[in-house]
Amino acid sequence: MSKRGANQRRWYRGRTFHVLVAVLMGILVGHFFPNVGVEIKPLADIFVRLIKMVIGPIVFIMIVTGISNAGDLRKAGRIGLMALVYFEIITTVALALGLLVSNIAKPGGGVPVAAITRSALPNASKGAATTWVDTVVAIFPDNAVKAFVNGDLVQIIAFSIFFGCALALMGARGKPVEEFFERIGVVLFGIIKIVMKYAPVAAFSAIAFSVGKYGIGSLLVLGKLVGYMYLTMAFFVFAVLGLIAQLNGLSLWRLLKYCKEEIILVLGTVPSETVLPTLMEKLEALGVSKRAVGLVMPTGYSFNQIGAAIYLSMSVLFIAQVYGIDLGMSEQIGILLILMLTSKGSAGVTGSAFVVLASTVASTHVVPVEGVALLLGVEQFMSIGRATLTVIGNLVATVVVGKLAGEFDSSIALQCYKKHFEDPSMVRI
Repeated sequence: MSKRGANQRRWYRGRTFHVLVAVLMGILVGHFFPNVGVEIKPLADIFVRLIKMVIGPIVFIMIVTGISNAGDLRKAGRIGLMALVYFEIITTVALALGLLVSNIAKPGGGVPVAAITRSALPNASKGAATTWVDTVVAIFPDNAVKAFVNGDLVQIIAFSIFFGCALALMGARGKPVEEFFERIGVVLFGIIKIVMKYAPVAAFSAIAFSVGKYGIGSLLVLGKLVGYMYLTMAFFVFAVLGLIAQLNGLSLWRLLKYCKEEIILVLGTVPSETVLPTLMEKLEALGVSKRAVGLVMPTGYSFNQIGAAIYLSMSVLFIAQVYGIDLGMSEQIGILLILMLTSKGSAGVTGSAFVVLASTVASTHVVPVEGVALLLGVEQFMSIGRATLTVIGNLVATVVVGKLAGEFDSSIALQCYKKHFEDPSMVRI
């Protein structure tokens, strides 16, 4: 039998197809049997827990071995600096775009204030005491073990950088430790491959829960905001990220096609960190060096939260518009500066952007913090958009920074695309 015929028979065996079917089934179950949809949520929770079980160790090992393999610490430092500059520029653009769209579209116009539910206020107040100073101090762990126990990705990254630098400075004496970590990394990725077989079940239960608990109709009241937010995110992906990829001689579409399984999985399970390990493995296979993947990808999950940036800027103006508060240009610039700091605190935990939003609104002293409760009804749906954009944004960031730093092998990328794409037209970077 020809290769083409064999591939046509096997397409339905792929995880992408299974996850898509699971998502559609989840929507149907959640809509027609909402009680069942709510009850099966633990199936998705198990998947998320299994992934989180190895995220900390994988990030640690990838960063440590990436830095120690670099040999010259200045090279690792150069990659890290380039990544941080890129992250700051791109998230600022995302924040500004969110403000621009909100000013033009005015999604908060016509939404009744009476729709606010006071029951959400205790949750909103949790983030009110957080300042940018607290955010900076919290980057550095006072107990490395506790950082792993709590799954604090930012603190794990900080500890990993110090550990990797110390290991690199040991030279030949540190090689046995480096080789040991690399072997442990192979085992951890093996665990991920086992867990990913459970992905369709997790996607099914997560979608069934969302639709069953909040209903498809929950989008109607705040549909204007959700709609504009998704359109803004789509524009950012295909216009902003597409332009960045093109300027660097890359094809955004081919990169998205290459990582379509992970993107679809995030759409089903929401937490973007569930696909972090497999994305790191795929990008390394694509030709991005281990040190670039290990430094850029995990750091991007903390400092390149593009989805959260758009969500935060649009939500603040949405609340102001609901209450009829006209924010001037100077006030909006002030909010933008605050968001440039607070948006970096929305990493690692699904839904944390909601708490960061409450913190930001409280710090402005011009927008009522109780307005944050308005967004609870569609929080789950906006989380999907935030997580998906985070994944796509960090895919592009890792490849672009790797290419700019000379840590990307185009010949490996071409071979990788040849392996994944049948169509000869796809066999280009």
